[in-house]
Amino acid sequence: MPYLELSLHCRESEQPRYEHALEDVGALAVTLLDADAETPNERAILEPGVGEMPIWGEVALSALFAEDADPLLLLAALDAFDPGLDWSRAGFRMVEDQDWERAWMDQYVPLHFGARTWIVPWNHDLPEGADAVDAAVIRLDPGLAFGSGTHPTTSLCLQWLDDLAVRGELQGQAVLDFGCGSGILALAALKLGAGRAVGVDNDPQAILATRDNAERNGVGDRIAVHLPADEPAAARYPLVVANILATALDALADTLAARVAPGGRIALSGILKGQEDELLLRYGAWFDDLRVAREDDWVRIDGRRR
Repeated sequence: MPYLELSLHCRESEQPRYEHALEDVGALAVTLLDADAETPNERAILEPGVGEMPIWGEVALSALFAEDADPLLLLAALDAFDPGLDWSRAGFRMVEDQDWERAWMDQYVPLHFGARTWIVPWNHDLPEGADAVDAAVIRLDPGLAFGSGTHPTTSLCLQWLDDLAVRGELQGQAVLDFGCGSGILALAALKLGAGRAVGVDNDPQAILATRDNAERNGVGDRIAVHLPADEPAAARYPLVVANILATALDALADTLAARVAPGGRIALSGILKGQEDELLLRYGAWFDDLRVAREDDWVRIDGRRR
């Protein structure tokens, strides 16, 4: 039976809070390892009993959830349960007794967004329409649905970028993809006509993934990817897209607003229905013409900088 596995590192002092939150949102099992061990063989596995705690300085924590659990819904629930914890470095993968990445790719099919945008797996022939002269095709080997375009939050952002391209507002522009993950949104912007893109993420693995995907899609020379601390504080962009959790969008509102050039546009996603009203008020301090788009249980907000 396959499971969705969440993994992250945390300080020993915070481990009980992380474990409590994970169990509250339905984790089937929680496993702890010594994050400071130099080799896998040195990483003692600990499944502590009630009231027991590890003695390590830093803990590598993993939790198993049902196969059909939604990673973003889990993150939203965890963030709501304990907003004081940092869930931004959580990673997800499927765990089963087979080559799950290949099994996923066997089921992963091309996806079409808006008028021109296509996400096509590396092992799949171009479908009808994706071979058009003006089609914007992004080739991905995602392994997981998260970051591949299959999640509504990503879909909403891809539709926004495609619509900008149709209206001619993307051509030659610079785009900031804040919380870039696999780089899918930055790559789509470049394929749709953006002049250059910048990807920012606090996960070093996301930086590597975005760079690799950019090279494989032939746009590596038009994208810069780095950690938030390495982004120039004074940088301004005509287009900014941030597909992260609602609490992060709230906490980073000043930062994100400052990244949008006057008259520029922003798109915010990773927002559950019911969370949009507070963010509309928050971002209304800087943005006009704020609009809400919905797909399933998720929301995108977009607007123009004053």
